[in-house]
Amino acid sequence: MLSGRPTPAGSGPRRRSVLAAALAPLAVAGCAGEERAPTPGPGPEAVKDALVMVIRHAEKPYAGDTGEDDEGNEDPGFLAVRGRRRAQELPALFPPTRGARLPRPGAVFAAGGKEGAPARCRQTVETLATALGTPVRAEFAVGAEPALARAVLAARTPVLICWEHQGMPRLIRGLGAQDVLGLPAAWPDRYDLVWTFTRRQGVWTFRELPQHLLQGDA
Repeated sequence: MLSGRPTPAGSGPRRRSVLAAALAPLAVAGCAGEERAPTPGPGPEAVKDALVMVIRHAEKPYAGDTGEDDEGNEDPGFLAVRGRRRAQELPALFPPTRGARLPRPGAVFAAGGKEGAPARCRQTVETLATALGTPVRAEFAVGAEPALARAVLAARTPVLICWEHQGMPRLIRGLGAQDVLGLPAAWPDRYDLVWTFTRRQGVWTFRELPQHLLQGDA
């Protein structure tokens, strides 16, 4: 039953409908604004300064020669005698050796695998890693260079990588340093080099340094 009282002007169902119609565009705009909220940019890991040192594994046996495994057994899949000597001298490049020409690595990576180039990579850096008290990280096989590069850039810098020379271009592309000035198209037929890649403020630079560890090194 109706009360018979007059309805105040500007009230009742008609007014509520008008307000709802007026506020609808604002609600839609608010939702759209939330959907278009800016996405956070890349974190500091993506552009942090870095120093990456790359070496090839030490000398492998020439045709008709043989290498030695960790127990001293002859095996062509391991380093040659000269390669084992280079591996033993490698710590001289880094502190705490007096007059060291390179910074002490915060992390050491080598190709993962039990024979061939991966085994030679691991052999090359084992003596150095022991001297530094740093484990050799060998969880990445040749062919997994993009994943390796991500781990390297997330690791404590400086980083040393011992790798198989044919995988070097993939590794360098993974680092994002493939267009750096002065970079050779391929690793030369040498075992006595260190390639250094330095990133400062997002820009890479490159240097090639001789090891000068053994007689006959260029």
